Amino acid sequence: MRTFLKLLPAVWLGLAAHPAYAAHTHAQLWLSADTARPGDTIWAGVELKMDPEWHTYWKNPGEAGMATKIEWQLPPGVTAGGIQWPLPEKLPPVEVTTYGYNHEVVLLVRLKLAADLKSGPLDLKAKVSWLECKEECIPGSATVEAKLNIGSETKISAVTKTIDLWKSKTPQPGDVLQAHAWWEGPAIGDKRPLILEWSAPDKTTRADFFPDANNNYDIQPATENLSALAGEIRLRKTVQKFSGDWPKEISGVAVMEINGQRQGFTIKMPVAPSGAGVSPAQPAAAGAENIAPPLTRAGGTPALPLMLLYAFIGGLILNIMPCVLPVIALKILGFINHAQQQPRRVRALGLIYALGVLVSFLALAAVVIGVKAAGHHAGWGMQFGSPIFIVVLTTLVTLVALNLFGVFEVTLGGRTLSAAGQLASRQGAPGAFFNGVLATALATPCTAPILATALGFAFLQNNPAIIVLIFLFVGLGLAAPYVVLSWNPAWLKFLPKPGAWMEKFKIAMGFPMLATAVWLFNLAYGDYGNHVLWLGIFLVVVALAAWIFGEFVQRGRSGKGIAAIIVLVLVAGGYAFALEDQLHWREPINIAGTSQVATDSRDGIDWQPWSPQAVARAQAEGRPVLVDFTADWCLTCQVNKKIAIEVPSVRQKLKAINAVALVGDYTHFPDNITAELNQYGRAGVPLVLVYPKAVDAQPIVLPQLLTPGIVLTALDRAAQ
Repeated sequence: MRTFLKLLPAVWLGLAAHPAYAAHTHAQLWLSADTARPGDTIWAGVELKMDPEWHTYWKNPGEAGMATKIEWQLPPGVTAGGIQWPLPEKLPPVEVTTYGYNHEVVLLVRLKLAADLKSGPLDLKAKVSWLECKEECIPGSATVEAKLNIGSETKISAVTKTIDLWKSKTPQPGDVLQAHAWWEGPAIGDKRPLILEWSAPDKTTRADFFPDANNNYDIQPATENLSALAGEIRLRKTVQKFSGDWPKEISGVAVMEINGQRQGFTIKMPVAPSGAGVSPAQPAAAGAENIAPPLTRAGGTPALPLMLLYAFIGGLILNIMPCVLPVIALKILGFINHAQQQPRRVRALGLIYALGVLVSFLALAAVVIGVKAAGHHAGWGMQFGSPIFIVVLTTLVTLVALNLFGVFEVTLGGRTLSAAGQLASRQGAPGAFFNGVLATALATPCTAPILATALGFAFLQNNPAIIVLIFLFVGLGLAAPYVVLSWNPAWLKFLPKPGAWMEKFKIAMGFPMLATAVWLFNLAYGDYGNHVLWLGIFLVVVALAAWIFGEFVQRGRSGKGIAAIIVLVLVAGGYAFALEDQLHWREPINIAGTSQVATDSRDGIDWQPWSPQAVARAQAEGRPVLVDFTADWCLTCQVNKKIAIEVPSVRQKLKAINAVALVGDYTHFPDNITAELNQYGRAGVPLVLVYPKAVDAQPIVLPQLLTPGIVLTALDRAAQ
């Protein structure tokens, strides 16, 4: 059966090369509106009608079959979300159980309309591919289309009620079920019994679990209902492993018949070790030994007040991490400036800086909540996995450096920094707020001791309020030193008095900011390869435009209009030619694969790509394992590597104990590494693990900041 499943995609692709139009399934595209306004979100429904006794498949087809695919062909300004799948049925025969739809199904997709769409008709098209089965299976495809009119008001279509009906058939969020799972016992060969439990609404008569698909294991369709406490559902399923480790987390749909109606709820839960069945108030979590500090109070419930304390302290520590040092230089300059000002103004600017930090952290929390709601993994600093974000931030930091060099001024007026009053008038509230935003943006590639624990707790939460609260406390910690200093002006008296020397100091502070821009530019190479040269050309054009703006628009006496036009032409032309036409900055080539790692020198560590299979293989050979989860954008990771890992003493120790060195590249946020980080209570990198040579031994989890001694001690323990 497994051989057939492995061959099926190849058969499918071979048939797909010659488009097939199945005779037993009819596809049609529905829209929830005939007319919609720019900026609206409407629903599209792809209806599949099957002949009697024929069926198509769910997103997880089960032991055979193939999920239906929708490939959209949309005009500019219209973007499609993921498929919302109605609750499927288990399809016979019992020997090869699958999940799918009989008779009819409507697959739902949100379509987002851009705010600048012009009035008039739009043609919406999609290629739909499916596998339809009865006694035989036939791949089919069809192109469906519909017209949408863009106008000044929204007019619903005749099928809106039908679309709403199918929306009600999609699974609902299952957080209220408090679902959890644990292994019932050890594995027997490649199979292992799993217990699932969740709270049941009143008048629940039947229950089942439809798992999400996974290439490494299969949760078999057969379900055994077990006795449970009143108000709870307990099921036994069998997990069959194909490769890798046994799953530490599972997800899918809890299916129940409630008050005579069949309903589904999406759930995701960690899998606890054997014998760890607990009540919903005491969720068990699989983890590793040596993870500190403790995260739970009696009974196993995470201690939120302790996590908030960790978040605040971690935010404080971020102020001394290398990522934030350029912004600290700017704040020192600001403190020197404000030391002689009225206390009320100093306090106000301190609070405005804190507001910039907190607003930025709220935005980060919103992104995390949105990513998790969409069913994806979220991680600390995940925006650095976006090449577009890297390009934008590189340009912004370059402009900040040019501003510090005096090429142009952020605000109009004044020529020098010789007087503190003039400096204050330029930097003011907008500058304080911007510094808070910039500090947050540059802090996210770094993690810190204690902060990793709090963030790991936050990223595992399903409650948005807890995520927001943790992020706000990190922001409070980051902003606290500056707020405290601004509210205690007497503490600023140790700073030198402002004067002409500040002009030179300001220019000197431009160099750390320029170094940050170079570092960001280097990150972009991983996404664009040699084409990153065009980003450099664009930055040169931006620098020229900034110089013209400062020299002829801000400080010039005549021809300001012509100079402003030249600035606009340079920026627009540089963007269109360098970024859009040559770099294709919105379509990165992503040459930095997650498994391509080179040693630093001939005598360097022989790094191999990380995978659970690689760890298991090394332990099976009786070899210790060093695993470094890292990322190009993580400065803490790079510092650890240079001072504590890629050093002669560690290299010699690895060779002496015949250890295997594995690296997990988190630069582009692969989901498998995010899941692995979450297993150890981490929201991001760095994470360094040392596995003892004994088979299935739990790893030693090293702290975020390393020394050679810490690494060597762990390796000695692992070799025993």
